Amino acid sequence: MYTEQKFNLPELKGISKKSVDEHLKLYAGYVKFANLIGEKITENLKDSEKNAYVLGELQRRFSFEFNGMRNHEYYFLSLSGGPKNLTADSKLKKQIEKQFGSFDSWLNMFKAIALTRGIGWAMLYWDSETKQLTHAWVDEQHLGQLNSCSLVLGLDMWEHSFYMDYGTNKKGYVDAFFENLNWETIERFFTHATR
Repeated sequence: MYTEQKFNLPELKGISKKSVDEHLKLYAGYVKFANLIGEKITENLKDSEKNAYVLGELQRRFSFEFNGMRNHEYYFLSLSGGPKNLTADSKLKKQIEKQFGSFDSWLNMFKAIALTRGIGWAMLYWDSETKQLTHAWVDEQHLGQLNSCSLVLGLDMWEHSFYMDYGTNKKGYVDAFFENLNWETIERFFTHATR
């Protein structure tokens, strides 16, 4: 059973409380349905041959709900505790500068990925095989996740994240997201990924 996490979210600059509250309800739904589908999978396994088609569809749907749950946990944790800057001695900042030349160059690239047309997530991962940061656009929340890579930063680009506050102005939302980031948390995700 998965448990809905509670987040220490302050009032966010540029992202309304109403938008956050509605977004948290969607997150709660992912937790609820990941649990429900898990139960249905267990029930249908009692006669897996007879229920093969149903099990296949449940497994397909499970990845959608599970990744929706986990992606949102990273998202809300990265906004928890209030905005905190990335320090000059940050290992993540040093890695970004090593790979992309400067933090601003990396940020411009990440924001461009976030503005991809469609619904999904802009992701920054750590690839433990190459010992490098890498990016991806993940359609919906489960199509395009990078195998064996650990999530460092995830930006939700479904309409529910920005439409209430920004309409179709995705750029305004992306800028607001970065104004509210707790980089200490992102640094912890990076440290955990690089262990």
